[in-house]
Amino acid sequence: MAVETVVAAAGEGEAQKKNIIQVSNTQKPLFFYVNLAKRYIQQHNEVELSALGMAITTVVTIAEILKNNGLAIEKKVLTSTVGMKDENKGRVVQKAKIEIMLGKSEKFDLLMNAAANVLLETASNDKE
Repeated sequence: MAVETVVAAAGEGEAQKKNIIQVSNTQKPLFFYVNLAKRYIQQHNEVELSALGMAITTVVTIAEILKNNGLAIEKKVLTSTVGMKDENKGRVVQKAKIEIMLGKSEKFDLLMNAAANVLLETASNDKE
């Protein structure tokens, strides 16, 4: 696991990747992000979880759920501060930012197939 600390300006030349999830702790429930991260890992073999300020705890929780369930491995953790304009105060305020890169675990496909089979069995038992 690599941990780096970087000070960067907001929007500093980052190419928009398709496997980045920007987490907010006000927009969606926790397991929305967990399930989205599973889908991104399935499609891209890795996912980057990103959050600012108070949403950082949500990103860490999502990463820990995926790791503890054997679905992901931690590849990289980046922390930084970004300058954001505060609308109320009219000045630039520094906000904490975290980016966690998770990769597909060796057991990912096996675990996802097992979960899908359980859902299929439950659905077929409900029909009977």
